[in-house]
Amino acid sequence: MKILLVDDEKIQRELLQGFLENQGYEVVAAADGSRALEIVASTPVPLVLLDHKMPGLTGDEVLARMKEINPEIRALMITAYGDVDTAVKVMKLGADDFLSKPVNLETLLAKIRKIEQDILVIQDVRTAEKSVENGPLPIEIIARSSLMKETISLARKVAATPWSVLIKGETGTGKELMARLIHLLSPRQNEPLIEVNCAAIPENLFESELFGHEKGAFTGASERRRGRFELARKGSIFLDEIGELPLSLQPKLLRALQEKKITRVGGEKDIEVDVRVIAATNRELKKMVQEGEFREDLYYRLNAFELEIPPLRSRREDIFGLLDLFVERYGGQSMKLHHETRDILIKYPYPGNIRELEHIVQRLV
Repeated sequence: MKILLVDDEKIQRELLQGFLENQGYEVVAAADGSRALEIVASTPVPLVLLDHKMPGLTGDEVLARMKEINPEIRALMITAYGDVDTAVKVMKLGADDFLSKPVNLETLLAKIRKIEQDILVIQDVRTAEKSVENGPLPIEIIARSSLMKETISLARKVAATPWSVLIKGETGTGKELMARLIHLLSPRQNEPLIEVNCAAIPENLFESELFGHEKGAFTGASERRRGRFELARKGSIFLDEIGELPLSLQPKLLRALQEKKITRVGGEKDIEVDVRVIAATNRELKKMVQEGEFREDLYYRLNAFELEIPPLRSRREDIFGLLDLFVERYGGQSMKLHHETRDILIKYPYPGNIRELEHIVQRLV
């Protein structure tokens, strides 16, 4: 893989270039942002390693312009030690990750290899994506309205990538079903999908539930137990109601997502976990970030791709199909609703969305 290395410090540039070339990578080096932009404009480069502070064009400016030239270019930004604000800012601009100075070469190599693997996965699944783009859905989702057809189209596209997905929508719109659809259309479809209701886990059991525990780690821990992240290894983990996760627990989840490693409660060994993260919420996480109720860095980790499910009242064409689905499910194929009943049900606004419609039909039949 070709890597573009952009750093105005000659000693660091040569050190990193030599290290990466010894690891088998083809490295193109640039001492400033202007030269880097010329290279990106003329040469296919999948990954750029970019220093944030440079004379002339800053790393922010260079990355933004590179994304205009090649929206698919991946980026690792090198920032000053402990500069969390800058790290969050560069990830907003589209950087995949960041490294603090002084650069740890092992950490650098691990991050590059992860991005390289992502690139290979995307290349592999694009061919597969074409074959399923208009194929039947593997689960019962009604999409007759243009709004829902567009949502399904986006779900198909993001399913083929390794990106984390944040599903937004009102209560009852089918966020859990959408998470299952994304998993079933993904390259991980034959691996487990583990669901976690973040609102239902007591704070004192959070680490044990997600990361597992060793025997004797606490009172009642009579045997070793694997957590949800381990159970989801090589598959997907669905973090439902992520907006309900207490602020005090968010750093623990962030560490698992950042480092792709967990440690069982009472354990000392790091365990690598390769999982695809799908989260869902009916809350406005961006507003929660602004109000200090949700970590900004965790928000951007979860929100690599945002998928919003429209409420049922804005896609009435889907109500016809949902009525048929639920009537058959609870009343059998011979069961039919009177046309006046159907008219009333179609006009109702459904504040509880699909879940409310299902409960109404269940009571009727």
